[in-house]
Amino acid sequence: MPITLKDVALRAGVSRSAVSRTFTEGASVSPKTRAKVERAAADLGYAPSALASALSTGRTKLIGLVVSNFHNPFFLEVFDRFTRGLQERGLRPLLVNLSGETDPEASVRMLRQYSVDGVIVASSTLPPSFAGAFRAAGLPVVHSFGRWTDRPETHVVGIDNVDSGRMAARTLLDRGYRKIAFLGGPESATSTQDRMAGFRMALPVDTPLSTSFALTYSFGAGRLEMQRLLADGPPAEAYFCGDDVLSIGVLSALSDAGLSVPGDVGVIGLNDMEMAGWENINLTTIRQPIAEIIDASIELAVLSVEDPDRLPEARLFPCRVTERGTLRPLPRR
Repeated sequence: MPITLKDVALRAGVSRSAVSRTFTEGASVSPKTRAKVERAAADLGYAPSALASALSTGRTKLIGLVVSNFHNPFFLEVFDRFTRGLQERGLRPLLVNLSGETDPEASVRMLRQYSVDGVIVASSTLPPSFAGAFRAAGLPVVHSFGRWTDRPETHVVGIDNVDSGRMAARTLLDRGYRKIAFLGGPESATSTQDRMAGFRMALPVDTPLSTSFALTYSFGAGRLEMQRLLADGPPAEAYFCGDDVLSIGVLSALSDAGLSVPGDVGVIGLNDMEMAGWENINLTTIRQPIAEIIDASIELAVLSVEDPDRLPEARLFPCRVTERGTLRPLPRR
């Protein structure tokens, strides 16, 4: 039989209400009583009911975690960090896998049914209006890896994708590449649009630029798009791929075509996911500070639950180039 609150009360020699107060956050209980109850609970192996706690406090400690692309290993890292970070704070993640959906209605309805305390939308492809739908439904929300703006309608934590595109362009130009190309993720994704805009912005006006787009941020989509480009003619000197997993697909297609990297073609990605540093990949990429973004997102989610009227803010984190082996070295001066 499961251990009950009554069993703990009998063991500790206190009332059931005293046991209840001990395990209710913010409730008043004397240190002596708390010690007796906690000792009895430990002896019996008792754990307070999360459901009962939610009924008494009005808080479920559930945070909806909305993720849009499990085909990208980068988001498995994101999911791992988010779940551990939430659990360390005594919160429980409730995962929503969008599987390509872009309409927030079903997600809003489901998360309201589970009475989540707040929502984190972890996606670099969804527009600000997606997170805005949760706010309109009265749910505190944070958009992680979302589109930066200086006047956010919801909390946004991430990077300046336009500046990241500029950084990629400068990196290629500094290495002497001139016939360069952008290979992005889905053309409609906000991250693709902004990274391409920044990339184009940093190029001299006389620099030719070809652009193409993979169907998804995935290895297979990156490989397929590179194979299509190679079938159409000679490759560019270097490619800025708008994501590491696209870059790895591109590297695979180039290798199958008998082209060497960086000897024949240069490649730079974005994210600096764990796989990018593997010895057989060794991808030069732009590092997105994942851990810092996730910590800040969880912090804002907690603050928003405590103060639902908190004004939306945007927290921006800088990126940097991680030098590895898929671009030729900088020329000596």
